[in-house]
Amino acid sequence: MWTEIGKNMTHLLRSPMPLSAFALPKRLVVSFPLAQLLHRHRTPKPFCSRMSATPSTSLTHSISLPTQLGQPVQVLAAPGLSDSEFRAAIESSLFRQWLKNLECENGILANGNMTLTQVLIQGVDMFGKRIGFLKFKADIIDKGTGKKVPGIVFARGPAVTVLILLESEGTTYAVLTEQVRVPTGRVVLELPAGMLDDDKGDFVEEEIGIRLKLEDMVDLTAFLDPSTGFKVFPSPGGCDEELGLFLYRGRVDKNIITQLEGKETGCVKHGELIKVRVVPYEKLWHTTPDAKALMAIAIYEMAKKEGLLPQ
Repeated sequence: MWTEIGKNMTHLLRSPMPLSAFALPKRLVVSFPLAQLLHRHRTPKPFCSRMSATPSTSLTHSISLPTQLGQPVQVLAAPGLSDSEFRAAIESSLFRQWLKNLECENGILANGNMTLTQVLIQGVDMFGKRIGFLKFKADIIDKGTGKKVPGIVFARGPAVTVLILLESEGTTYAVLTEQVRVPTGRVVLELPAGMLDDDKGDFVEEEIGIRLKLEDMVDLTAFLDPSTGFKVFPSPGGCDEELGLFLYRGRVDKNIITQLEGKETGCVKHGELIKVRVVPYEKLWHTTPDAKALMAIAIYEMAKKEGLLPQ
């Protein structure tokens, strides 16, 4: 479905008010059930937990999992981790979701061949009053060999990204962001992305200066096989991040493309230095190193080839 957005975007970009006043808010929230976005997450039975600490010992926390009755899991705080950080970590949606994933239908602990014995909470990064990133090490034993499987986890939770395609004068353009990515040591050209709020079940999209409605987008990951959980994992060897890939298509006047290119956005006080970039779609696949973009292109092209996309 192609959406006519030219008039709204023209008004948005030509307004005499500062661009920051019209840029997509830091957290544009569209009410939408998280369970529907994540496509039938299977929720296991709740686990039980108990925390204890004494002045002479490290902080510890005991968890009882339904798949490991009689085998409690010990959660420990690494040296230097404060009591408040430890408590925030084990009560966070990031940690609780990870535990649920272990026991889901395709979870590591589901078939009883492996067991979780201990978790060491190593680091917590706060985004305001909530945990943004969580680092921990899990001891998971393969019962057949008696050996530990690799268990270092960088938890950041579910996220979404949008492939925005705008047609103008016979050419289709992709809207991207260009921003500093310290882990890579580079400035990266990538698809706009945002986090899913687990607590509220909302859809959160980063600043790009275009207002999008969820009902106008196509969920590309919904075309995957149910065994995938309708999600993609960019780096499953070390990170729990799971992505939902969405598609937005629209038609605009050429002046909108011109005004979008190079537009500065992002929240400066939070260190976000973001520029909007517009690239012809046919050149996108060899223009960006962004895995989100390349995955979205692959699913989009295959879905288009098989006639799965709505007209």
